[in-house]
Amino acid sequence: MLEVRNLVKNYGKIEAVKGVSFTVEQGKCFGLLGPNGAGKTTTIEVIEDVFPATSGEVLFDGKPRSASFREKIGIQFQQTALLGHMTIRETLRTFKALYKKSAEIEDLAELCVLNEFLDQMNDKISGGQRQRFFLALALINEPDLIFLDEPSTGLDPQARRNLWDIVSRITGMGKTIILTTHYMEEAQYLCDEVAIMDHGQIIAQGSPEELIRQHGGDVTIVIPEENFKTIGDRDSFNHKVKHESVEILTDDANRCLEDLLARKVNLNDIVIRSQNLESVFLNLTGRKLRE
Repeated sequence: MLEVRNLVKNYGKIEAVKGVSFTVEQGKCFGLLGPNGAGKTTTIEVIEDVFPATSGEVLFDGKPRSASFREKIGIQFQQTALLGHMTIRETLRTFKALYKKSAEIEDLAELCVLNEFLDQMNDKISGGQRQRFFLALALINEPDLIFLDEPSTGLDPQARRNLWDIVSRITGMGKTIILTTHYMEEAQYLCDEVAIMDHGQIIAQGSPEELIRQHGGDVTIVIPEENFKTIGDRDSFNHKVKHESVEILTDDANRCLEDLLARKVNLNDIVIRSQNLESVFLNLTGRKLRE
């Protein structure tokens, strides 16, 4: 569906994107992740044809983007300014009139769970309703490729999960999605493939499961310090004491648990922190705050 080849974008002497390449298959959700200033927003804006590339190329359906490219994509921005005196239904009709090909409003309302709010004013809806509305606007022209920019920012857990279900249904319809998000749980749940950017380059790429295996680091097993004191040879475990608990680091949780059980350690209050995409992200990009 989309191929990015050696993409470079400079702003004067500043190299924002330094030779980025990746492909996105049809019907897949591709996540582009990175800390602030990594170059992911610039990369997306060049792909969307908002700004020209300094060098490199972007292929859509195996060909350079044509004049009809913007008719075939949908974009959900983090924030979109809408007229407060219009209803959701009226706004959808207005956007629908802008395209030669468009979806039926009733179908979009069903997909994005907007039926009960279609006649509500744009400025009188909740955050979750607003994000689903923005998603419907991105789908109004029945795009083949959809860009979602931080779609669940500011949503409560219930509204976020509801949005994830809608996004999953969209990819199930054969649509292709490029997602940017700072929620690693969101990327792990939704994305078939993830690319992590830093300093203008892709530093890791693969499925969430592949990245976790390669870069996730050790599993942490936490038990109360009192329970751990029953072990005679405690130095045989890679551990540290923290807040009256013991954190054991291991690359094989099953073997570690078997060892603890063999030593008759009480595991009733055990906590296991498994590897996840957030661990990968922090291991690769560091833990220092970016502004």
